[in-house]
Parts: sequence; C-alpha cells; structure tokens
Amino acid sequence: MGTLDGKIAWITGGGTGIGRSAALELAAAGATVVVSGRRREPLDAVVAEIVAAGGKADAETLDVAVQAQVAGGGAAILSRHGRIDILVNSAGINAPNRFFKNLTAESWDRVLQTNLHGALYAIQAALPGMRDRRDGLVINVASWAGKGHVYFTGAAYTASKHAMVAMTMSLHLEECMNGIRATAICPGEVATPILKGRPVPPSDEEIGRMLQPEDVGRSIRFVAEMPPHVTINEILIAPTWNRMFLGGADIAQPR
Repeated sequence: MGTLDGKIAWITGGGTGIGRSAALELAAAGATVVVSGRRREPLDAVVAEIVAAGGKADAETLDVAVQAQVAGGGAAILSRHGRIDILVNSAGINAPNRFFKNLTAESWDRVLQTNLHGALYAIQAALPGMRDRRDGLVINVASWAGKGHVYFTGAAYTASKHAMVAMTMSLHLEECMNGIRATAICPGEVATPILKGRPVPPSDEEIGRMLQPEDVGRSIRFVAEMPPHVTINEILIAPTWNRMFLGGADIAQPR
C-alpha cells in the first residue's frame, strides 16, 4: 500500500524537469497521476515510464496560459477520475530578453500568463471539488527568485514567482477552514531545460552542481505525504554550492 493510494494528482508542466520528477515520485507513492503540458510526446513518455514501473498515469494536453484549455483539461480529469486531490503547478517559462533594456510588454505578458495566471486557472479548476470534500492540497513550484531579488532571472520571472508565493499563502489563509492546504516550493537553481533559455547558459560543470529535478520531486512527495492536519507552508531549497551566494560569470550583473 502506497501512502498516496487512491489519490488523484494533477501536475502541470509534467512532461519535463521538476514536473516530470514530481509525477514519478507521486506515482511511486501510489497516486494516480495526470500530467499536462503543451507537447504530447514528453507527456506520453512520462506516462509510459510510470506505467512500466507499475504505476497509474494518463495525460492531458493543454497550454496553462489559455484559461479555456485549463478549464477544459480540469473538467476532463474530473470526468475520468472523479476528483483532483493534489494539484502541482509546475509549468513555468522565462524570456531570453528579460532585462529592462530589452524586455518587451509581450514577453512580460507571456511569462506572467504562464507562471502566475496558469497556476490560478488550474487552482480554479480543482478548488470546487476540494471544497466539497473538505480536503485537498495545492503545491505551487515558485522559486528562490520569489523570496528575494535575483538579477539574472529578470523582472517578469521574479515578479511572477513573488506573486505565486503570495497567492499560495492567500489560498491557505482563505481555504484552510475547508481542509485545503497550500505549499510554495522555492528552489534555487535547478538543472532543467529552462536553463537553455538564459541569455548566457551556465556551464556543464555548474549545472552538475545545481539541484537536480529529482531533488525537488522528492520535496514535493514529502509535502504530499504529510497527513491532512499538517501543512508545509513553504520550502526554500537550494544547492549546497549555491551561486546565489557565490556568484558566477553567467549570472553576474554587468557593471
């Protein structure tokens, strides 16, 4: 018997990176996992990996930046499984041109729409059923950039992650009386595909010292396995060799 047997977990951005690792961990704990994202191929690969390991999973193709698609995806999950017990908002992007010297309004909107609005849309799709059952867990993957002011993440990403941390606390403040828990996971640098979109990508050696997606996936499982009377409000997790403290040629602010 797994600790999450009978639970239905929906993971946005579930085809790669942190979302994929969260899906593998929650499935290993016994949950039926639904991974969503824009591209079907990586979603199907994660589903196949989970099923091959003896777990249960399926996929829902959608773009979290489009409210109608998220609402439709949430409705499809409820139709197939009858409930959403755990929601992990892991979908996120950043803009290559992220500094005020080259940031466009279109890039700002795209980052906020995906990172923040997309998480809201998924919460809105899952929340009514959680309220009805007086039980549910929302885990929002924020960032170290949501707890401080980091130069190299840029204005839009930093703003979106600060807002996600605040939204998580507001959700718990309003819904704890209904048995609903909310957690913000705030990782430092993680070796995920989003690194390729940086203006100056880090070296392979630097990437090897970062958090790996499975480190964050295990943290998400830890939160999900807590009993219903326990809320982990926030986790700030970082690599021991922490470039937020030590710096790096590719993340230094120009002088």
